[in-house]
Amino acid sequence: MTLEDLESVFAIECLAHSHPWSIGNVRDCITSGYHCQVLEQDGDIVAFGIISAAIGESHLLNLVVSPNHQRQGLGQRLLNQLLKAAATLDAEVMFLEVRASNQGAITLYLENGFSEIGRRKNYYPTKQGREEAIVMVMDLTFLDD
Repeated sequence: MTLEDLESVFAIECLAHSHPWSIGNVRDCITSGYHCQVLEQDGDIVAFGIISAAIGESHLLNLVVSPNHQRQGLGQRLLNQLLKAAATLDAEVMFLEVRASNQGAITLYLENGFSEIGRRKNYYPTKQGREEAIVMVMDLTFLDD
């Protein structure tokens, strides 16, 4: 992902979430040196992911597939690439938070070896108030093989 991708990435973020990150949040991730990646299909960006990594840990900050391209395996493909990138950045674990209502994402993460380690009450904003986040972690050391 580059700054030239910013408008397309932000458009996907807005389509996919009721409370999207700001365009400034996405720009800051790119300019701060986070690992930011896009997936393209027929020349169009259809998904993106962002991870931070430092001192043996990584954090999946955002993984978004455009609503028009969901249920096609793109989330799995992007997650695989982000996990490999985190391992390349010497991360031994990856953490993430996911909305408790996002069953599709929860299933994806569980099927890929993430485990629930806690919950954050009132973490995500909703139209009716706030929603808890499920905190998950995955051991990345097996990816070195």
